[in-house]
Amino acid sequence: MAAEQQFPQRTSVPFVRVENLYKSYARRRWLSGERSVVPALDGVSLTICAATTLALVGESGSGKSTLARCLIRLDEPDSGRIWFHGKDLLSLNAEELRAFRQEVQLIFQDPASALNPRLSAEEIVAEPLVVQRRGHRRERRKKAFELMEQVGLARQWAGRSPAEFSGGQRQRLAIARALALEPKLLILDEALSALDLAIQAQVVNLLLELQALRGLAYLFITHDLSLVGHLADEVAVMQHGRIVERATPPELLHQPQHPHSRALVAAMSALTASAAGPAVL
Repeated sequence: MAAEQQFPQRTSVPFVRVENLYKSYARRRWLSGERSVVPALDGVSLTICAATTLALVGESGSGKSTLARCLIRLDEPDSGRIWFHGKDLLSLNAEELRAFRQEVQLIFQDPASALNPRLSAEEIVAEPLVVQRRGHRRERRKKAFELMEQVGLARQWAGRSPAEFSGGQRQRLAIARALALEPKLLILDEALSALDLAIQAQVVNLLLELQALRGLAYLFITHDLSLVGHLADEVAVMQHGRIVERATPPELLHQPQHPHSRALVAAMSALTASAAGPAVL
């Protein structure tokens, strides 16, 4: 395998910068047919620094996934600005947008829905290289083997279909596929929420190792505050399309400032206590 590339240390220079982003959707009532506008993002501003992790937490419907879709321009915001490596993403033409999307990859909660069941593991990992016409078949195959091994999947499993892998292994396969184009930013949209606690811990450790090795930045979207202390450098709390608090994980978990943040921390504490069960006397 080629010698490991050396990446710069974590820095405070913004890698991704979002300013005053707004996004709304038109909704039509089923019975009356009346149309209304539903705000999804209401003036969101944030930054993500190179080789760091920003966790985006909040309840379902708070705007987390909408923000992710706007960041990769699957959805177009109504107004605001997005910069990536100093480039204004909202001004990119089709060719520039195609190049940008190679640098940002999105990993979803359910890897099975994102993995083609007709392809083998090797073909799944190499598929982005085929789409982008990178390398010859032998080179793509070698790259797929290397990426599988890097995420903890043996190359002997390269011929298996996604159905032959466990949930945690499928998520590792999705991560390997996301790394094929050597992105700079991974957006993980509830990517660990379907896994049990032991598998979650393994995947978190893998993500930390990959971040250190490749200098990756992560936007980690979750409703589970218990994960952010292990993975995040900073946490942004969303409510009703707005970021209501930004803090380090220790600050948020021990001294939340906003009422919504306090409610999330209290709910996490109650859930943890409930999972532990009643005390044995």
